[in-house]
Amino acid sequence: MGELIRAPMSLGAQISNDGVFELLNSGGAQAGYVFQTEPMAALPGFSGAPINMLVVLDLDGRFIDVQLLDHNEPIFVSGLGQAPFHAFMEQYGGLSISDNIVVGSPYGGSSDGTGLVYLDGVTKATASVRIAHESILAATLQVAREKMGGISAGPPAAPNPEIDEDLSWQDLRDQGLVTRLRVSNAEVDAMFAGTLWADDDPDAQDDPEASYLDLWVADLGPGSIAKTLLSADTLEELARFKEISTFDEPVLMIETARHGLVSADFVRNTTPDWIGAEQSGFPVALRDADLFVELSDHVPEALHDGTAMILRTDRRLGFDPASPWTLKIKAVRQHGMFQPETGSVTLSTEIRTDDRFFTRPSQVARLSPFEEAIRNRLPDVISLAAFLALLIPALLFAQSRLAGLRAYTPVRLTILAVVTGFIGWWGQGQLSIVTPLATMQAALTTQHFAFLLYDPFSLLIWAVVLVGFVLWGRGLFCGWLCPFGALQEFAHHLGRLLRLPTWEPSRPWDQRLKWVKYVALAGLVLVTLFAPSYMDRAAEIEPFKTAITTFFVREWYYVAYALFWLGLGLFTFKGFCRYACPLGALMAIGGFLRLRRWIPRRAECGTPCQLCAVKCNYGAIRKSGEIQYDECFQCLDCVTIHDDDAQCVPLILKARATKRAPRATGHPNMTAAAE
Repeated sequence: MGELIRAPMSLGAQISNDGVFELLNSGGAQAGYVFQTEPMAALPGFSGAPINMLVVLDLDGRFIDVQLLDHNEPIFVSGLGQAPFHAFMEQYGGLSISDNIVVGSPYGGSSDGTGLVYLDGVTKATASVRIAHESILAATLQVAREKMGGISAGPPAAPNPEIDEDLSWQDLRDQGLVTRLRVSNAEVDAMFAGTLWADDDPDAQDDPEASYLDLWVADLGPGSIAKTLLSADTLEELARFKEISTFDEPVLMIETARHGLVSADFVRNTTPDWIGAEQSGFPVALRDADLFVELSDHVPEALHDGTAMILRTDRRLGFDPASPWTLKIKAVRQHGMFQPETGSVTLSTEIRTDDRFFTRPSQVARLSPFEEAIRNRLPDVISLAAFLALLIPALLFAQSRLAGLRAYTPVRLTILAVVTGFIGWWGQGQLSIVTPLATMQAALTTQHFAFLLYDPFSLLIWAVVLVGFVLWGRGLFCGWLCPFGALQEFAHHLGRLLRLPTWEPSRPWDQRLKWVKYVALAGLVLVTLFAPSYMDRAAEIEPFKTAITTFFVREWYYVAYALFWLGLGLFTFKGFCRYACPLGALMAIGGFLRLRRWIPRRAECGTPCQLCAVKCNYGAIRKSGEIQYDECFQCLDCVTIHDDDAQCVPLILKARATKRAPRATGHPNMTAAAE
């Protein structure tokens, strides 16, 4: 794992049983943490296996790097390729776990005022990247809690621009809004006593009671404090600076004694080498604001002669200006002349700024991953729900009326066009055997099924299909809601339009070939149980990913395989669906949940009439006239025949018999006899 750490950083010692390592800077000091997500957040992906990522986090809770290590997500492994997944990970660099990070677009098209940070998802792979994102957050927050005590999440306290008070220097002193840290030479000497550097400051010995450090500190975030301490020009420059960096909290430091604020090696706009801070036990990153500082007339003249500078810290890294924090100043001494040894002690003071000057925005409540997914796909989900709300009642309550339409075939093909275009290519709602196999694998291993919630569009289709099992068996999905099945049906009609010959197996061979899909399903189950890492490859028996998910933009052999089945559909009606589809096999097994015989039959069906059996393209009607519901695709052709007195043989014979029967009239002589 060390080779994945980018210079000048390096991998340190392991400090956790969960595989958390120290991140070391170029000087060998700890600079953060390195860990993999799988040991701490093994959320299963759609393959059933977790997505494992390397996370490099600094001590302030900011992402230095996120790298994809290992996964079996089918859409990336043999679909879109790895590049989009790696590009998604690159977005984390520079973000903080204090940010509210979500995948998707700003709700309503604008992020103003939401407090959320948005990551661009990957088209056609939204569910997979959401699972990866949740894994990263879960693992990172666990490390933060265990190793960093937790980093504040959500919007930090910020200066309230509505607070505008006229304050004098004495007001600042009386209210503790400016803090003084004075340390004498004698006090510093006492801190170095007994060390190698005890006698290395002659100036301190010459005047023990003189000030070694006389430091004044104030938070300039609140405008009321800033306008009291700074001249008009500096105040204007600070305002421009704060416009550039909204999240920076500026801190004024004035030093009037001999210590000074920075060493001779200090470079402007960097972190001062003698000044540090911490809050709640965690370091606070201070950085020079690189501003010229001129004090106001309110400040005592003695302070004008000192050294003043403005430092800044980023509130998004967890710094809370409304809470106490500790300022630390190094007192440095050197021993020796040619190769001096450096030693230091720390002088510290607590800084407090009254919270009346700040406002704490209400915490942005993160939606659950499912709610986020719903919000980002709400128009699609609503459109799908509306489509299903029309289709399902029509099939349930108006089946015969639908099948009896004079333009039934154009109506059906229009519905299948919507399924292919909207549900398939646009909505990416092609159901796959991968989902139930991943669910089975999760049930046997992690017992985590959250991955099912990351694609609400497909989840709605699954829910309707499961209800459809009870009402119709497999027919609802295979006949009406499968985009690839719809493509095969279009291929069949194209073949008839081109007057191509048809090739259909005999009835015995048709029944034998239908067992192939069950063999395919059994093979996939065995692969999932005993060789799960190969499951995504084995699932390529489905051409769905090629034809629907990636719209044929894949390696040539995948495209050739999908085109083979569509080409076969020109001659053999929906050959893949009938003979090779493992999802169809699972649907057929699930179809035994069907609670009713929903296709009307007559006593004459099968004997003597064989018309429905002959016309059924699926071979789902036995010679006896009985419907094989496990093979019925709900095309409704047999319903059309059953209700049509011009096609249904029993109805035609009945009509002929009625027409030939003699009219019930009296004997011709009855009238005369009566007279």
